[in-house]
Amino acid sequence: MFSRLARSSTHAVARRGFASQAFPSMRITSQAVTAQGSFAEAQVAFLDPDVDAVKRLDNMLAKKKLGVVMHYYMDPELQGLVAACDYEHVFCADSLAMTGAAVEMAKAGVRGIACLGVDFMSESVRSTLDQNGFSHVPVYTLSKQHIGCSLAEMAERPAYSAYLQKASQAKHPLHVVYINTSMHTKATAHDTVPTITCTSSNVVRTVLQAAAQVPDVSIWYGPDTYMGTNLKNMFERMVTLPDEQIAKLHPAHNQQTIRDLLARFDYFKQGMCVVHHMFGGQVVQTIKTDYPIDDNTYYTAHLEVPGEMFMLAMDAQQHGKGVVGSTSNILNFIKDKAKEAASEGKDCIRVLLGTEVGMVTAIVKETQDILKQLSDKTAVEIVFPVAAEAMTATGEEGDLSLLPGVQGGEGCSTAGGCAACPFMKMNDLDALMDLAEAFPESGNPVTPQLEAQLATIRQTDGLDLAGSGGMPIKYMRHLMQNGDLADDLVTSIRSKQ
Repeated sequence: MFSRLARSSTHAVARRGFASQAFPSMRITSQAVTAQGSFAEAQVAFLDPDVDAVKRLDNMLAKKKLGVVMHYYMDPELQGLVAACDYEHVFCADSLAMTGAAVEMAKAGVRGIACLGVDFMSESVRSTLDQNGFSHVPVYTLSKQHIGCSLAEMAERPAYSAYLQKASQAKHPLHVVYINTSMHTKATAHDTVPTITCTSSNVVRTVLQAAAQVPDVSIWYGPDTYMGTNLKNMFERMVTLPDEQIAKLHPAHNQQTIRDLLARFDYFKQGMCVVHHMFGGQVVQTIKTDYPIDDNTYYTAHLEVPGEMFMLAMDAQQHGKGVVGSTSNILNFIKDKAKEAASEGKDCIRVLLGTEVGMVTAIVKETQDILKQLSDKTAVEIVFPVAAEAMTATGEEGDLSLLPGVQGGEGCSTAGGCAACPFMKMNDLDALMDLAEAFPESGNPVTPQLEAQLATIRQTDGLDLAGSGGMPIKYMRHLMQNGDLADDLVTSIRSKQ
């Protein structure tokens, strides 16, 4: 099978054009990608997949009508090959967009969908297809084993159930639950307290809109503690802004309404993502010392990272030098800065990537497309805030003697700095090839060989996971499409006295 991919000269493992740096980095131009440091070299090594491997996968997917939805956090080897396919039903994005893409693929006639992510993502894809009348389209995972998520599993512990019970006793409560949770968590929450799902890109909008429609609403956010802390810090920062600036974020709000919201804002204190947890104080101090903000340096941070990294990027964002938000927000920010730099004729800009490293494949592709159109002289350097010990020796000779990830499989260094999500990396290229080979070309798309990889929604006595678990997602989609909370959700909130 294709466990290692060939590299072409355009994506060279090299250190040309770099000054001495504390963190590894990747330099992107219109024609090449070069790397500084073993961590970055390991990422660049997989950006140019083997042409024969691409052709083989592409042909199997198209011939058998097997769609692929894939999260940004797949490893570069897998992501690089899938992204190189010409087949139209291949899609890479964040977890919410994956579900929408799956529906569109089903409408277009795919016979099955491979979901490359963790189990709550395949659950969401399965549920969304069912809700849209495509229960006959099977969804497959790449592993016969459970692909967990440290954050999602924390929401299934007794502490979170107790948190929901506490929320249900509050006046006019709304539980805002992160989409990166299981259907079991969403269903339990919906049956306990009024609940709406959120993503890292729409959570601020969700909270502000809820407070606008129900001025005395009490917000209970979970399970991600870092995101909850960061939201609180963000709202505290908003209170210091002039009313005119606050109104630009949401026309119904001003300093006083944000103060009122803060008094009724609560978040779960015992939940974290094992990956984003590693962006700690040591890494932040190095960023401040070695990578100070200037006209060509920008900071990014996912909403799930610890407060130190988040506040650093948030401060930068206020001055147009950074962004905090979702993976899509970060990718769009990098694209915008690449366009600006190319249009202004800058030699190089650099962006510190405060999220999981799996995003590099999408970043390289989108950035090179921009530079090819606008400038062959501008470079975009992506800096990975990762400690040196977040590496593993493979025992192989040559370029791949080191790979991201500590020996324990966490993919991160305990000293701070993220390498990769260990759960996402349970999806690998060999498994996708095996699935594509085993998927039948005609007839019943579910065979005995593939049954163990079927994505299903867990059944729990007395709990309608598909129905109750899908409602918070429906409420979120209503908000995104219409700009307000659904009437029945508002009624449910107000009924809690």
